[in-house]
Amino acid sequence: MVHESIKANAMRYFIDLQYDGAAYFGWQRQPDTATVQGTIEAKLSMLRGVPTEIVGAGRTDTGVNASFYVAHFDSDTAIDCTQLAYKLNKVLPHDIAIMRIYEVEETLHARFDAREREYTYFLTPRKSPFRRFSAWHYTADLNIDNMNAAAAKLLEHEDFTTFAKLNSNNKTNICHISHAEWIVESDGTLRFTIRADRFLRNMVRAIVGTLVDVGRGRYTVEEFDALIRAKDLSKASAGAPACGLFLSNVKYQ
Repeated sequence: MVHESIKANAMRYFIDLQYDGAAYFGWQRQPDTATVQGTIEAKLSMLRGVPTEIVGAGRTDTGVNASFYVAHFDSDTAIDCTQLAYKLNKVLPHDIAIMRIYEVEETLHARFDAREREYTYFLTPRKSPFRRFSAWHYTADLNIDNMNAAAAKLLEHEDFTTFAKLNSNNKTNICHISHAEWIVESDGTLRFTIRADRFLRNMVRAIVGTLVDVGRGRYTVEEFDALIRAKDLSKASAGAPACGLFLSNVKYQ
């Protein structure tokens, strides 16, 4: 499917990358504001000698990280992908890393052709100076069995208005979640993984915050299910901190 006009003879390139979102006001370019997209575009344009815009797989909010992210850009001339990736890593700040650059079909779109996105959230019961930007430090006792029972309820629903952000102007709040699970790692860290075809703005953080409230006994599994059915965004718990959230995978075709 063609999603946008493409210049004749233009070649499309995908960029696989990672970033620590602590210093950025999200992915999306904004005037006079530090964003991941704006930072990469500035360095990419400088290296190529022509203005170069990139299109990302989706928007991440302020402070959210990505352990795997995909973007694309177009070029009228062939590119040495290995050299460009090397040079980009040299000039980009330490909190953005280019994993690889590669040519794809000219109609493949980083955002609109993504079939599944995965987010991972980390919650640690122990204070760590090394994880202050990569996990939520939470010390209360949590019932993981109840949290997983509630997470399983997410797969039974499609309308996630309850977890939408106020005034986000979504055309639809329908999402198809295929996986949602908490795992306790060997060091006691809790890892929540969720996969869906799409996510609403702030949706994952709202889900995590509400599941944590299930774990600490504020809601039962049945009450969590009722919150989803209510389709009322005032019902969800406060969103979990951005620092623990990572976009961790994007799948195509």
